[in-house]
Amino acid sequence: MNYQDYLDKSGEFGIVKEVRHPIVVGSGLPHARPQETVVFETGETGEILYIGRENFEALVFAGSPVKVGTQITRTGEILSVPVGEELLGEVINPLGRSVSLTKKAVYPKQSREIDQTAGGIMTRARIEKELKTGVCLVDLLLPLGKGQRELIIGDRKTGKTSFLLTAAKTQAKEGSLVIYAVIGKKKSDIKKLQEFMEKEKLTRKMTIVASAADDAPSLIYLTPYTAMTIAEFFRDQGQDCLVILDDLSTHSRVYREIALLGHSFPGRDSYPGDIFYVHSKLLERAGNFKIEGCRSPVAISCLPVAETVEGDLSGYIATNLMGMTDGHIFFDSGIYAKGHRPAINIALSVTRVGRQTQSKLKREINQALTAFLTEWEKLQDYSHFGAELSPEVKSAIARGEQIHSFFNQHYNFDFPTEVQLVLFALIWSDQVKDVSLTRDELIAEYQAKPEKFQKATAVESMAELIKNVSANFKF
Repeated sequence: MNYQDYLDKSGEFGIVKEVRHPIVVGSGLPHARPQETVVFETGETGEILYIGRENFEALVFAGSPVKVGTQITRTGEILSVPVGEELLGEVINPLGRSVSLTKKAVYPKQSREIDQTAGGIMTRARIEKELKTGVCLVDLLLPLGKGQRELIIGDRKTGKTSFLLTAAKTQAKEGSLVIYAVIGKKKSDIKKLQEFMEKEKLTRKMTIVASAADDAPSLIYLTPYTAMTIAEFFRDQGQDCLVILDDLSTHSRVYREIALLGHSFPGRDSYPGDIFYVHSKLLERAGNFKIEGCRSPVAISCLPVAETVEGDLSGYIATNLMGMTDGHIFFDSGIYAKGHRPAINIALSVTRVGRQTQSKLKREINQALTAFLTEWEKLQDYSHFGAELSPEVKSAIARGEQIHSFFNQHYNFDFPTEVQLVLFALIWSDQVKDVSLTRDELIAEYQAKPEKFQKATAVESMAELIKNVSANFKF
């Protein structure tokens, strides 16, 4: 942005009187308004945060602080970000500028204001479509729906990002667009995510909005809003989207830093009083929407991430996010240490609207699996009796171990739904001895003859599924 051009256009300028980076306090600009973009004479850009009788406060989108005495002018424009299909396959910063060094960026001509008001109840539709993640445990026991907001929560290094990558890859294959917001992460993590996108050939289905840990706090704060704004553009084009916000714990800490520098009154854990409003307004922009010109509703599904310390689910930000989402998936460090992947604690995880998207068959499997795993946990207390156990108890324990092997999967492994159902039916009917070998055989057969699986799983009940599978699949 050219300072002199905007100065000639507005005829107003202000002077920076105080610097509390990334916030500056200035005087002047009598016609400035909140959220308006401003330009400094040194080339930096910013956004008006607060206007008082004599002074204003602005947020600066630069890594280094501006100097006292620097001139500043207004643009007359609300902070916006470029949106368009040109962003697919790109890694951009929160202002919409490409950060990829491997190719020349092509910027969209259209732009949208970052701060949008979420649509009301009349613009929304019931969630009826299933959101497939490719992870057996989630798809069968903790199902998600398109338009659902599901919190991904757990300690560091427990497999949250691995699950998100599997879900992103599966949704891209299903035809949805993926907007991945990397909030204040290491540059090496951003590079790995870009390599994943290119390796899995998702460049026409995925956009990465990234801010690094050494970026200005103002840019880190903007990251999830930019991602949601891009998703809303594609939604209005009739395209389902999956938005991943990784992670809002970092976003909360950055917002707390900005608020304290702006002299906001600190509340619990020194967070400002509006921290709940900041995140709820953001997440409310996701959902299942009625779009003019589209026959069926268009969904923005959202998977925000929160980090816990030593598995404590009662933290301030964690409980806030649980209260504004449609459930949560808890990654347990204890389960991770035992070698289970994904390390999801089923008992402490919740999905509130996902089950209404399941077919009758999947609901029946969900109920049977939940009841069996509860019983299996109790039978574990008797496993030390060994040979003294009854054949029924031994069979139940063996089946439970097979089911846990069935749920174990590497994040590079995304399961088609049909293969999940067929393999489960084989385990449930005691026709499988080596789960991993059978899984590999089934996936190879699915790739060769997918219609065989569709026929086998097009049934109404679990009994029919087992009967159908028994007749067509022998291992």
